[in-house]
Amino acid sequence: MSVAHDPHYGPWTIEEVLALGEDRGQRRELVGEALLLSPAPGTKHQRASSRLRHLLDAAAEAAGAPVEVLTAVNVVLPDGLFIPDIAVVDAAAAAEDPVACDAEAVLLVVEIVSPSSSGRRTDRLLKPPYYAEAGIEHLWRLELEPRPALIVSELENGRYAERVVAEAGRKTLVEKPFPVELDPGALVRQGR
Repeated sequence: MSVAHDPHYGPWTIEEVLALGEDRGQRRELVGEALLLSPAPGTKHQRASSRLRHLLDAAAEAAGAPVEVLTAVNVVLPDGLFIPDIAVVDAAAAAEDPVACDAEAVLLVVEIVSPSSSGRRTDRLLKPPYYAEAGIEHLWRLELEPRPALIVSELENGRYAERVVAEAGRKTLVEKPFPVELDPGALVRQGR
């Protein structure tokens, strides 16, 4: 049996992308009017995302921060729609819309760098200027290769400035948006 469908080649709108519904096999993001597809993340990536999300959630609770720590949530930007690996979102805003969050409600985005060359370019070069334009105050980039490292950046004069580089094998305290201590190597280590 074949299923008829209406292929859509673009340009795309945020509403059209959100109307596609969930797809656990790939992420659908929007850059301008262009649809960007990426495969579901691998095991090491998922392990790091899960552990970092739990650390951030515990740190936010300990600090009494009125936020939600979400994984793979749709973040609406002035010129697109991205799905960061982790987003720390104002709790009231997260309760308003179960499908997407406006960038102005996002305090922190975390991108875990994909292993492919196109994924690395997307996470390191493409996404940061869009997040900065949207006014998201904090951007963390977790590099998995060659050794795990977390690059902590803060918005300054419309661009991200690196504040801390946490390296594998050493616990590092990151102060903002709330204090959290972590070792990037422990985020990916097997057998925990």
